[in-house]
Amino acid sequence: MHFIDGGVCAPKGFTANGIHCGLKASRKTNDTALVYSEVMCNAAGIFTSNRVKAECVKLTMKNIAGGKMQAAICNVCFANACTGEEGYKNALRMADFTARGLGIAPENVIVTSTGIIGQHVPVEKIEENFDRLKAGLSVEGHKEARTAIMTTDTHYKECAVETEIGGKTIHIGAMCKGSGMIHINMGTMLSFVTTDCAISSAMLNKALKETVKGTYNCVSVDGDMSTNDTLTIMANGLAGNAEIVSEGPDFDAFLKALNVLNTQMAMKIAADGEGASHLVECTVKGAKDVETARGLAKFVIKSNLVKAAMFGRDANCGRIMCAMGYSGYEFDPDKTCVYFSSRKESKRYFETPEEEKYQVYGCDKCGGKIEVVHNGVGLSFDEEKATAILAEEAVEIEVVLQDGNAEGTAWGCDLTYDYVKINGDYRS
Repeated sequence: MHFIDGGVCAPKGFTANGIHCGLKASRKTNDTALVYSEVMCNAAGIFTSNRVKAECVKLTMKNIAGGKMQAAICNVCFANACTGEEGYKNALRMADFTARGLGIAPENVIVTSTGIIGQHVPVEKIEENFDRLKAGLSVEGHKEARTAIMTTDTHYKECAVETEIGGKTIHIGAMCKGSGMIHINMGTMLSFVTTDCAISSAMLNKALKETVKGTYNCVSVDGDMSTNDTLTIMANGLAGNAEIVSEGPDFDAFLKALNVLNTQMAMKIAADGEGASHLVECTVKGAKDVETARGLAKFVIKSNLVKAAMFGRDANCGRIMCAMGYSGYEFDPDKTCVYFSSRKESKRYFETPEEEKYQVYGCDKCGGKIEVVHNGVGLSFDEEKATAILAEEAVEIEVVLQDGNAEGTAWGCDLTYDYVKINGDYRS
């Protein structure tokens, strides 16, 4: 398995495009994206658990229940949430003119939106420009699409992997957006996954539900859960492998590749949290089970006090112990050790091959790692060394328990002044 270029267009038979339709006067970049498969796809999706759901989410949940999709359209600037009956009609309208333009059925279109809640999407602007959006569909179009779905994101997020299943080379690609209103159980996150692997809708659904547990559902930026979270996958089968219809070696290989892809995407979302200056990764080892390990890690990275300490480069180990203590998960505090370490140049880190992604890059001044808690007791440590570690772009918190052999990781970011600035005037 290795990483390749191409994002959602890396799998055979997929094209994409993104254009500027002028949805919002202040936005001068692409604001609408389209992804299309030349043949019908098996499909599955996971959506926000927020009781308040956007109208496009309601429509796509209904459509994807049939297990077949062929295209996805996405607009930014306006979320089409809390927009009532008119908002649902606008989502239907987007599906209708997309389907009509591509010569497919409306129920085979994924419709997504993101942006301001409570305001209507000017769908007429998208419809007026749809012919231009369709005309630009190409294998290289992922470059336009990946920027069209960005809101407060500071850089695009895409990834693709190649592996072998059933003697055939298969590809899985993805693009996503997510920066703020990100919390456990996804966030203001739209993720579009494509693959040329032949796999049934039922097994896609099983793989998707399994992979989110340790990837997207282990990310928290600010504790707010969106109305629009959407994660979909379309599989067109053009790789030519025998269709995966049950569990076994082929399904395991597919799930492994999907996990690698979605881990990468989850980390990119965390690193690009609104106003963030640090990616914060917490790994809990030695837990009694994976659920406990992930749960403890999540409580650490979503703690505002921990996040503020990371911004201030303050090795405040008490905040980490405190967050685990009120998590509700069982562990022995008196047999808990905590370490800080750092990776250098996290932006380059995201572009390296899979086998290099989990190396610990120590800064020149600090030697890479420092223990701050031993068997539940805070240690006296070199403050200058700790500050140097926490100054790096990617900071790791390692918690070592003595309760079992399970391990889990969660990703977040620091809490900065810029987060408040961004969200204080979001609507403008």
